[in-house]
Amino acid sequence: MQEINNMSRLLLMRHGEAVAGAPDNQRRLSTQGEQEVTLMARWLADRVASKESGQLRIIASPYTRAQQSADAVASALGGQVETYEGITPDDSPNAVCDWLMAQPDSDTLLLVSHMPLLGELTGVLTRGHAGFGVSFATAGVAELSADVWASGCADLISMTDPRQLS
Repeated sequence: MQEINNMSRLLLMRHGEAVAGAPDNQRRLSTQGEQEVTLMARWLADRVASKESGQLRIIASPYTRAQQSADAVASALGGQVETYEGITPDDSPNAVCDWLMAQPDSDTLLLVSHMPLLGELTGVLTRGHAGFGVSFATAGVAELSADVWASGCADLISMTDPRQLS
């Protein structure tokens, strides 16, 4: 794994597997999704505890499945969940980059959100274009680092998903 010096860190997490249904914003985690998120929450708690970094802010989409996933992580870390309306599945990755640039540098952010936004955001941050995005498994976490959260300025450090931990 690449060493991160004084660069800012960003963790992007896809919510756990959700049940089918409508309306989309009210879909809940399935039993498997709850298990995935619990596993990743424990992994994140161990990972965050082992790093000397600023405060971890957990920020979730307002959709139910993302809130449930973020709550599991917050419970494991002893933190709180903030909600940001601008990270739903169809939001603009460029708008999220603008929002990220306005956040305090001292905080490590964990955004709990959805596909396709997470894949597109990773593409914009690392390659400068949403079309170069990556796929996220349910409850998967990507770690990025950058001096500034602008288009094409980040490095993808790692991708971890529940299948790798079980």
